[in-house]
Amino acid sequence: MIEIKNVSKQFNTADGSVEALKNVSISILDGDIFGIIGMSGAGKSTLVRCINMLERPTEGSIEIDGVDICELSERDLRNVRREITMIFQGFNLLMQRNCLKNVCFPLELAGKSKAEAKKRALELLDIVGLGDKANAYPAQLSGGQQQRVAIARALATDPKVLLCDEATSALDPTTTNSILELIRSINEKLGITVIIITHQMSVVESICKHVAILDGGEVAEQGEVTEVFSHPKSEAARRLVFPEGNSDLFVADMSGQRFIRVIFNGAEATGSPLIARMAVEKGIEASIAYASTKSIGGKAYGSMLLGIAGDDKDVRTAIEYLTGTPDVIAEEVTVNV
Repeated sequence: MIEIKNVSKQFNTADGSVEALKNVSISILDGDIFGIIGMSGAGKSTLVRCINMLERPTEGSIEIDGVDICELSERDLRNVRREITMIFQGFNLLMQRNCLKNVCFPLELAGKSKAEAKKRALELLDIVGLGDKANAYPAQLSGGQQQRVAIARALATDPKVLLCDEATSALDPTTTNSILELIRSINEKLGITVIIITHQMSVVESICKHVAILDGGEVAEQGEVTEVFSHPKSEAARRLVFPEGNSDLFVADMSGQRFIRVIFNGAEATGSPLIARMAVEKGIEASIAYASTKSIGGKAYGSMLLGIAGDDKDVRTAIEYLTGTPDVIAEEVTVNV
């Protein structure tokens, strides 16, 4: 288990002290896929660099399996870092080495013989689906393939924790989805705890079990992804979940209606729209006041605000119908949402 307790981090600049993290506390269970999300400047990258002690917190502690790594010597930290590996947006591969030698590199640093390192590296390249690219150089690979090599290299030391710092930000949506599926598979098969740092809602929605939202260096909200994204309590969470702004803008000309917010958390996207089916099957027509949805890997994510011109019974029936679809959450809301 990873326990981040009251962590603060200050940087001294020419213009004075900057507080990048402010009293951050987060608990991450073993084997979890945990998302840390926030806008640019929220403190995400600083936090991930504190977790592997590339940056030492100004205050607070970071405990891994009960050991406060902030108190460790540099020698002991080197051993811990073999268990906390990291992949980046820019891949950070050694361009002069082929894929095999890139993956061998951390194994050789750990004292493995060349034969042992080569055997393990080939196994890892197979795991990430690049067994046939062992002799290829990074420049000969696509972005997604380079990230797969980076993942194989990160797994070389049999880590307990994999840190992903904006690891899919440079990739197209299709490649992003394949990399996320690979990370999910690794998490399930190897039991590695995964921490994903991102500004992309779709990444957290599609893979993470729990999430913490950072805003201005502080934890604005945290919990299960479905709970946080379906019932955002903080202003920072609402900005991420509903990036188009408050629904007041959409309901100004819709007086006399009741409103239902519908959250799609990975519902199966089909050719038959849910709202149209409700009108046909239940006789309840809904006007769409607001919608921000997307399809990722055949699954729907995002939200809608529906206007219902009906009574209490119609609203209850609509909510029951909508929530009868797996991975769809619906609730009545007031105008001020």
